[in-house]
Amino acid sequence: MALTATVFTFEVKLSDVERGVYESLAFKAAQHPSETDEYFITRALAYCLEYREGIAFSKGLAEPDEPAIAVRDLTGALQAWIEIGSPDAARLHKASKAAPRVVVYTHKDASRLVQQLSGERIHRRDDLEIRAVDRELIAALVARLDRRMKLELSVVEQHLYITIGGETLDGAIERYQAT
Repeated sequence: MALTATVFTFEVKLSDVERGVYESLAFKAAQHPSETDEYFITRALAYCLEYREGIAFSKGLAEPDEPAIAVRDLTGALQAWIEIGSPDAARLHKASKAAPRVVVYTHKDASRLVQQLSGERIHRRDDLEIRAVDRELIAALVARLDRRMKLELSVVEQHLYITIGGETLDGAIERYQAT
């Protein structure tokens, strides 16, 4: 018997000071059985951090040629390709040709990702954005992972403050540049 995805419901009060985004979000995200909790939490955070009109999760493993998260304009044209984890150079090369903006949110060692991408062929390499989410923050969120997540997320100067169940967690997002 094949395992099925687990659906999580998120209610997020988002305050992103840098981007001027103040929204109450309600969305569902499906976690595939092969997807780690860390990857899943990073994907949900990336959705919030990149939130804008036209953002959507892909169908995941059912569409391997699509980004984890995509932002499309009203015509359906791809505006941003958002990856999670440690995508390889070939995938990022393809993404950079398909979308004007490519962002990677990683819950892993970002310096190792940069090293793996070093010297590889990636279209518009200098425009590639790599964001490392604080690993302790990810671990703390994984420990609180529940099918119904209600939280407040504030972003100030690339620092995340997350209030969940009356407790406030925080951690930084570090920017890296592919060399």
